[in-house]
Amino acid sequence: MLGNNGPGHNPSDALTQPVTQTEQLLLLIDIGNTNITVGVTDKGSLIEDWRISTRDTTTADQLWLMLRMLLDSSGIELTAIHGLALSSVVPALTSVVENLVRRRLPVPFVNVTCELDLGLEVLYENPRSVGADRLCNAVAGFHCYGGPLVVVDFGTATTFDVISHDGAYLGGIIAPGPETTIATLHAAAAALPSVELTFPSSLIGKSTETSMQSGAMFGSVAMINGLTAGLRQELGEDTKTIVTGGLAGVFFSHLESIEAVEPTLTLDGLQLIFQRCRPTLQ
Repeated sequence: MLGNNGPGHNPSDALTQPVTQTEQLLLLIDIGNTNITVGVTDKGSLIEDWRISTRDTTTADQLWLMLRMLLDSSGIELTAIHGLALSSVVPALTSVVENLVRRRLPVPFVNVTCELDLGLEVLYENPRSVGADRLCNAVAGFHCYGGPLVVVDFGTATTFDVISHDGAYLGGIIAPGPETTIATLHAAAAALPSVELTFPSSLIGKSTETSMQSGAMFGSVAMINGLTAGLRQELGEDTKTIVTGGLAGVFFSHLESIEAVEPTLTLDGLQLIFQRCRPTLQ
């Protein structure tokens, strides 16, 4: 899609390979419940991206220092940033970014909500309750694949977003993500450990750890395959399915009827929404 650095990307590589940049860079920030993803695009192409842990106690000054450190590590000048687009599902951190833009980085700014001109109609009963990341995924997915389309995003929750053939956001499904499944079991049962999110060698677990891994990983596969099959029945067999999120690459080979893995889909959507809204910004 917009291009990315691949699964082996290491931001420190930029210390020896400086980014070639124009003076028209766009800063993208996607704040999720578990991770914050930061990206930079140059003329619509993603040239850098980083992922860090979400802390809802982060201040505007701390975020500013973190952004400067990330950009400096890749040789990107702050003066080259010409706009900032934000997708956030953590209200406390949304306010932090808005504060940062006012105080430190006075550039054209978009905070993604359903009230923007997204280029698609949101048919949720309460459009304001749709997460900004889900809107970004829908915009980017439909832009590249058309509809009908299902976007599966592996995050704290595993979400399914459904877009019609004519580009309407129909709604979707929210289910526990694999990491949430493990964390919930560990928190609720004293005898159940926290385990690594990997596929065990067999569906039948031979230990508590592999039994939990089987439930979380193969259980997610069965859920996703079953739900996407049901959505195809409802929408039509020409429905395409794509996957995104931190674990998308891990699950891809185990899933049925998946069109593609799009690891930077949310950032892609952020960039598209910013460009669509750009003429109306100060």
